[in-house]
Amino acid sequence: MQSLPWKTIAMAAALLLQLSFLMEIVESSPSDKITELPGQPHVSFNQYSGYVTVDEKKQRALFYYFVEAEIDPVSKPLVIWLNGGPGCSSLGVGAFSENGPFRPSGDVLVKNEYSWNKEANMLYLETPIGVGFSYSADSSSYMSVDDKITARDNLVFLARWFIKFPQYKHRELFITGESYAGHYIPQLAELMIKFNKKEELFNLKGIALGNPVLDFATDFNSRAEYFWSHGLISDSTYKVFTTACNYSRYVGEYYRGSVSPMCSRVMSQVSRETSRFVDKYDVTLDVCIPSVLSQSKIISPQQVTVSLDVCVEDETVNYLNRKDVQKALHARLIGLNKWTVCSNILDYDMLNVEIPTISVVGLIIKAGIPVLVYSGDQDSVIPLIGSRSLVHKLSKELGLNTTTPYRVWFEGKQVGGWTQVYGNILSFATVRGASHEAPFSQPERSLVLFKSFLQSRPLPEIF
Repeated sequence: MQSLPWKTIAMAAALLLQLSFLMEIVESSPSDKITELPGQPHVSFNQYSGYVTVDEKKQRALFYYFVEAEIDPVSKPLVIWLNGGPGCSSLGVGAFSENGPFRPSGDVLVKNEYSWNKEANMLYLETPIGVGFSYSADSSSYMSVDDKITARDNLVFLARWFIKFPQYKHRELFITGESYAGHYIPQLAELMIKFNKKEELFNLKGIALGNPVLDFATDFNSRAEYFWSHGLISDSTYKVFTTACNYSRYVGEYYRGSVSPMCSRVMSQVSRETSRFVDKYDVTLDVCIPSVLSQSKIISPQQVTVSLDVCVEDETVNYLNRKDVQKALHARLIGLNKWTVCSNILDYDMLNVEIPTISVVGLIIKAGIPVLVYSGDQDSVIPLIGSRSLVHKLSKELGLNTTTPYRVWFEGKQVGGWTQVYGNILSFATVRGASHEAPFSQPERSLVLFKSFLQSRPLPEIF
């Protein structure tokens, strides 16, 4: 099984041992409190944002945005949200486009009625260093970043964040996210579990992975079947896309800088038939041609100029580049002229995408931590076909019997999706009509899914 080496864990542990010496230099939470974001409606909950230094020597600091629960935050769990890419912002995508309390609309913010802070205290982390407002004074920190570095930094971030917010130190903790967070989250959870064997610091209660990259070949190669079954490609193209050059082979060649003539021909044919005017992250959604690129662009190198959110990211980019907004967020741009959704200075080792993390998910389940894998069923980037088969295969490997047979679930008086549960600890669910970013495209259904996940309750069987 692929897992983080003890050297990485030891390095993280060594950094955490410094915590006792940092008590006096870490800012207290009141200094990070947001008085009010420009243009926001009145709300009763508290918001905080700022930096946590994860490396004093190179002045490496991760930026966070924290929103307390709308009602009775003391009784609600702490949930970390991570977006993927690798290299895309949890602030801009997660908080301001998906499940945060506000969404930009022109010069103002409008209330998101299906914000996840209705059910939890939400912590959005811009990771790794070089993403969004997260920065390093040493530009070499942006070079050769990989999964191990990211996991270690995220662990140190959270331990030091608890110094700012000690009231959350022993709170029930969940980690959620989507896309390449299918790498970030399991590896962070694994570090937490191993660190807890030395010192009980993280009260981890579950992880939820949305349209996640878990196994490179399975996830990527299910794209061909998804395209064909949804009528986006012809029979003949489906055949060459599964025999002459499958998608994982193409991506592997692309990131090694040498695309073969065969793969080039196959991908040209696939792209021609699917059309750049169909959003690959939501095949039913209209596209916004001038919009910025989304987190999925990073792992879909052949896609250009289309985005999954029909221009909402443009609103976010404009809002987060306002000086008054950055001041309210206690944010600053270091070595950059502009905040971007996905980093253009981060040099991430993209070959890490080929390292399976589904085995790490297995280790987490063996440690007794519940796992939910959910899929927006309109996403062709990381289709439900691959995720469902990976979860089923893992259940067999772990000897988990089906405890909830495959069935429909409801939100309101509509079908919310389908679900299956194994051993009451490993769950799979689809979100009907949802894109790669399910909380954006189906906010009501995603909130029902999120609430059930936190409460360890079955998804609604009736309406």
